[in-house]
Amino acid sequence: MAKVTFDELLDAGVHFGHLSRKWNPNMAPYIFGEKKGIHIIDLNKTVVKLDEASLALKQIAKSGKKILFVATKKQAKDIVAEKVSAIGMPFVTERWPGGMLTNFVTIRKAVRKMSSIEKMEQDGTAATLSKRERLQLTRTLQKMMKTLGSISDMNRVPAAVFVVDIMKEHIAVAEAKRLGIPVFAMVDTNSDPRKVDFAIPSNDDATKSIAKILDVVIEGIAEGLAERKTDKDKEGSEEAKGKKAKAEA
Repeated sequence: MAKVTFDELLDAGVHFGHLSRKWNPNMAPYIFGEKKGIHIIDLNKTVVKLDEASLALKQIAKSGKKILFVATKKQAKDIVAEKVSAIGMPFVTERWPGGMLTNFVTIRKAVRKMSSIEKMEQDGTAATLSKRERLQLTRTLQKMMKTLGSISDMNRVPAAVFVVDIMKEHIAVAEAKRLGIPVFAMVDTNSDPRKVDFAIPSNDDATKSIAKILDVVIEGIAEGLAERKTDKDKEGSEEAKGKKAKAEA
């Protein structure tokens, strides 16, 4: 797995924290110092924590389980949607639907309803409705696609949650913790790293910083998925050889 360097993180501005007066004392071990009233994150600690998180996420992906990404802040939503889509993992970049994890059964019902409306659009059933009913159906579908479209393939509660800004996504973090789901997160100097299982000390406000952290994390997940595919292909090949040998015998 590729290792991120100190200089790469520095170039991306990952070291810039919040104003020192807004700091969370629990972030003290990850703070290098202060400059012009702004806390500077110790990137040596970030490198270590990012490697740990990437390796753990790689193993989860290799096991075939889903990792849910949560980032509804303006600076992060488009980056997360683009990068996470590439590896086929679920993500939430609009409003977090309360109970998405703790009341997952209800969320699945909503996803099934969305799928049934889509089917009506495709098989022509919607065309038999009145103009008013079609318009209402279309609006409902658009609204549901916006909030649930990116998790339509998530058939069960995820094995892990990755969060950008744990203060903004505090509801998602709380739900995951209640269910015992490990939380990976970018944690800035104004946040409490004790609230998550894998804290990556980093600037969670700058687009460049978010993109750099995500690149490393997603690369790890992609490697896990690739190794899983290789293992399954190998198992399939060995099984085929076994059947052939048995038939010949």
